[in-house]
Amino acid sequence: MAKAKPNLIFAYGTLKRGFPNHGLMEDLKTKDDAVFIDTSHTKDPHPLVVGPHGVPYLINLPGSGHRVKGEIYAVSDDAVVRLDEFEGVKNGYYERIPVVVVRHGGERVKAEAYFGHRSFGEILWKTKGQVGLIEYGENEAKEHVRREDRPGRRNSILDILIH
Repeated sequence: MAKAKPNLIFAYGTLKRGFPNHGLMEDLKTKDDAVFIDTSHTKDPHPLVVGPHGVPYLINLPGSGHRVKGEIYAVSDDAVVRLDEFEGVKNGYYERIPVVVVRHGGERVKAEAYFGHRSFGEILWKTKGQVGLIEYGENEAKEHVRREDRPGRRNSILDILIH
């Protein structure tokens, strides 16, 4: 029996197909906890920036930035738990927030995306000169450093931004 996948997740960065952390989505798909739905973009503009270690962050400032391109996945409740853990929700790295996305064919759907936590999102946007990306692409992914390979484990992204 197929697992229920009642949650829609908008992936805009390293979880997309062909990017450094897509293996997690593949693992979820193998366990029948996720299925790719469609390519999409956010209905409203949002800032998308690359922070320290080449990590992409969608910033919760609707109306700034661009309509960000990404992918929609339907995922199980178990997958949401794993994604929250991976994205460091409990540690204040990201927060899962509702967002309206437009599917490839034009249909608008309500999903959730992992936004850079409010404690640093606006600061990060300002440090990037309020210039964002339309899409996290191959060039940006070349700068990505896997979590286990990052030097000098600091307490938070705020420590990195301030120092």
